[in-house]
Amino acid sequence: MSASAVSALAAAFLLVSGAPAQPGPVTVTASVETPAVYDDEAGGNADADDPAVWVDPTRPGRSIVIGTLKEAGLDVYGLDGRRLQHIAAPAAPGEDAAPGRFNNVDIVYGFELRGRKTDLALVSDRGRDRVRAFAIDPAAVAAGRPPLTDVTAPDVRPVFAADEGAVDDQRTAYGLAAYSDGDEAYVVVSQREETRLRLLELEDRGGKVGYRTKDTLDLPGAFALPDGTTWSPCADPGERPQVEGMAVDQEEHVLYAAQEAVGLWRVDLDDEEFGRPESIDRVREYGTPWTYDPAEEECVLDTAADPGFGGEHLSADAEGVTVYHAADGAGYVLASSQGDDAFAVYGREGDNDYIGSFTIADGPAVDGVQHSDGSTVVNVPLGRAFPQGLLVTHDGETTPADGEREGTGFKLTPWEAVATAFPEPLTVDTRSFDPRDTD
Repeated sequence: MSASAVSALAAAFLLVSGAPAQPGPVTVTASVETPAVYDDEAGGNADADDPAVWVDPTRPGRSIVIGTLKEAGLDVYGLDGRRLQHIAAPAAPGEDAAPGRFNNVDIVYGFELRGRKTDLALVSDRGRDRVRAFAIDPAAVAAGRPPLTDVTAPDVRPVFAADEGAVDDQRTAYGLAAYSDGDEAYVVVSQREETRLRLLELEDRGGKVGYRTKDTLDLPGAFALPDGTTWSPCADPGERPQVEGMAVDQEEHVLYAAQEAVGLWRVDLDDEEFGRPESIDRVREYGTPWTYDPAEEECVLDTAADPGFGGEHLSADAEGVTVYHAADGAGYVLASSQGDDAFAVYGREGDNDYIGSFTIADGPAVDGVQHSDGSTVVNVPLGRAFPQGLLVTHDGETTPADGEREGTGFKLTPWEAVATAFPEPLTVDTRSFDPRDTD
């Protein structure tokens, strides 16, 4: 997108007309949690971040959850939360190089690899600026063997960096969302500490998975406010407002992207290219002045001078995004409002109107969810435990704590628990959308 187009887009990102005050979030509880992981030497530097669900084609109750652990790699879990497999991130290729660091994960079904349809878990490797691909073996799942195998082509290049030396600057692959269009499969990847998104097409390279760039989009980093001033989000020096949480509407081929300190965007994906971004919502902090404190190495919001140009439903950071598909274009877009430990729900149709918010609170057996980064929702029945679908969320603060160690993990919540918590229940539609249907 040209610089003039980006400037026009930023200028158009203005205050939405006033709306009646919304009621507070409703409360739900999770039913399953994964084992806590710890980001220290004893814990293998494991820091949970983003989940994906692979749906078993013959026995949905045998489906698996795949979760990124950053420098520690990946864990694979059963729907009971039990760990089934651990995959380490790649080691640093040299003494002064960064090791692999797995940030986000998504699923593509039926990618043709060596003439055979293969389900893939696709991961953004922030440490080495790659997309890693792991084949999922249904027979291994059925037999209780580790189901994931690395099938990344050895010659894949950095997604954003011009060379290997630039990889270590860590302006690298960050957020990730995948989708299919017939026999073709694509991945959208965001760049850390930048506003850039890149659209990649997957390709079979001798039985391994590679990719090539199809398009690039730069979201705005500065915004014209209604009072005539220009505002940029609070950030460390040299950083621009990045995107991490993303999801693609698999039927409509629409990307939903959370620009952490700005808000939620929608971008059509037409003819292997990005359309014009449209704003759905802004974070509450949008437009608030700030200063940078070099002593503390952090930026400080001047909340007393907040001009009131922000939204009402997202508190920075805007994070994990996922799409619930229902019949005839209905359904929902969910976004993590990390600043207030809530999840905002928007309609999938039309202008993506805000519907309400929910929190995942402490329950009788499973604690609640705080500071959630990633999430994913599945509408189809997943056996007796989740007969009406499943929402999986990252939990940035598992309890009880292990002494002073800060634990993270993932929580599994029945979709009907979310749907029925609202005064006007959300849709539960287990039949109209099949995540394996790529046509």
